[in-house]
Amino acid sequence: MTAAADVELHRPVRLHRLTWAGEDVGVFELRSLDGEKLPPWDGGAHVDLVLGNGLVRPYSLLPCERADTYRLAIKRRADSAGATRWLFSRGHLGATFKVSNPRNSFALRDGSAVLIGGGIGITPLVSMAAALDARGERDWQMHAFLAGQQDGTLAEELAPYGDRVRHHVEAGSVSPDDVRPIVAQAPADAQLYCCGPTALLDAFRDAVVGEGATNRAHLEYFDPVGPAAPKGGYTVVLARSGIRLPIAPGTTILGAMRKVGLSVPVICERGFCGVCETAVLGGTPHHRDAVLSTQEQQAGKAIIICRSGSLTPELVLDL
Repeated sequence: MTAAADVELHRPVRLHRLTWAGEDVGVFELRSLDGEKLPPWDGGAHVDLVLGNGLVRPYSLLPCERADTYRLAIKRRADSAGATRWLFSRGHLGATFKVSNPRNSFALRDGSAVLIGGGIGITPLVSMAAALDARGERDWQMHAFLAGQQDGTLAEELAPYGDRVRHHVEAGSVSPDDVRPIVAQAPADAQLYCCGPTALLDAFRDAVVGEGATNRAHLEYFDPVGPAAPKGGYTVVLARSGIRLPIAPGTTILGAMRKVGLSVPVICERGFCGVCETAVLGGTPHHRDAVLSTQEQQAGKAIIICRSGSLTPELVLDL
């Protein structure tokens, strides 16, 4: 589990430039206030951005040549809960924010890779492509599901890689038939990475299961992963303190802890960032997150407590 000190470690940055990567996507260039280098990161990493309205949201990093600058591609959403609405209405040049140290739950493994991304979910894959190219990997490819001019600048980020990048239909209209051939034709030793809207990720999941490639599959969500685990009527045991918490239907483990005055480090509370990941000592989790891999979920040794629940009457956590 991430230590509280790591979660609270943020540094100030200033919005140096905002450019448009399409109709609803802005690229925010954030530069350190003192010109000092920002912490380094690798392909697929993200930072948590602390906004002036108190919200904290994770955003993936785009490649950048300057060591004192982070570049974030952020999609403006009509259904925003307040984060992107605040950013695009109040995020003027010169505005200051705080960012966390980079974290990476979507890191590249060694060897060849097949990258599959759609819409704003292409962002971490752009940085992965740059990392693969920089380390001299020759046996990699990307499949981009982009909406034409709406994702123009993101597509331009991929231009240097030529025919390694193959463009497909818009991500919102993707079907399993669009993704299955990509997985089926991937090299047998290639790691498979996918990030994008739910339709694309669902199609990817179907494809890797059908092709027996789940042990090589890695996913990261950008869209909400659905409601928190709705099933209640179970008990969570906090092993370190011996506290037993009854979980009512519609209540999250995190919510139940808060009601009795207990707290753990959290940021997004949407199953994205992984900060509230907790070890499971007993019982079977009901996973509702976008952090743990398929293999990690099947193993049942960890849980994201802001969204996930339990399939067994009792769940024992290392808290």
